[in-house]
Amino acid sequence: MAEYTVKQLAKIAGITIRALHYYDAIGLLKPSMRTDAGYRLYKGKDLLKLQQIMFYRELEFPLDKIKRMVNKPGFDMVKALEIHREMLLERNERTKKLVLTIDKTVKNLKEETMLKDEDLYEGFLKEEVKKLKVYAEEAAKTYDPGMVKESYNRVRKLTKEQWQAVKKEGEDNSRLLASLMGKDPASKEVQAAIKKHYDHLNNFYTPNLVMYRGLGNLYVTDGRFRANYDKYAKGLADFIKKTIDVFCDKATVK
Repeated sequence: MAEYTVKQLAKIAGITIRALHYYDAIGLLKPSMRTDAGYRLYKGKDLLKLQQIMFYRELEFPLDKIKRMVNKPGFDMVKALEIHREMLLERNERTKKLVLTIDKTVKNLKEETMLKDEDLYEGFLKEEVKKLKVYAEEAAKTYDPGMVKESYNRVRKLTKEQWQAVKKEGEDNSRLLASLMGKDPASKEVQAAIKKHYDHLNNFYTPNLVMYRGLGNLYVTDGRFRANYDKYAKGLADFIKKTIDVFCDKATVK
């Protein structure tokens, strides 16, 4: 019959040598024999007993209770293993439910980092938010409803950090265009700036030039759009509208 030293048994079982020394000291698992030099030697029955101990430890039984059970006269190892199996299966089911709970919680926490309606309309007066939502519905009737939905979905998937970056890009574009007011809308410099404005819209949807020209019209006909641009420079909405018209005239309609 094979015999194992403390070091060998610790390696096989995946526990520490210190733990085996402690189990010996408290009478939980004593080796079957010792060498003349006093070294512990464990046999097959000791390995089975250690397995029982480890199952009980896995099920979070305290050592003193494990000691009473495994050292009790008439201890039925097969019956104990069957009980271990049932308890582990029950715990496995609980673990599965806990993992599902974790997944749901993580999903909810991640969704909370995504944009809420108030984030989308940051900068507008709170009383304007409801009006803007109605306006979005009206826009869907004017333009392609599928594209409006695409825009909404793209934005809602952004994190707050990404949304802030998109907003900053838009604000930078507006400041650049404001700095170019007074120049010819057809000049290369101004047209390069409006191209950045056009490309910025790809954060929301892939625009065609017909829609882009219509957007330019909204900048001057809708008070909210006009106010948004005129806060950078009075008359900026009109300047952007003219620049968009030139851009669309020069480009191939998509």
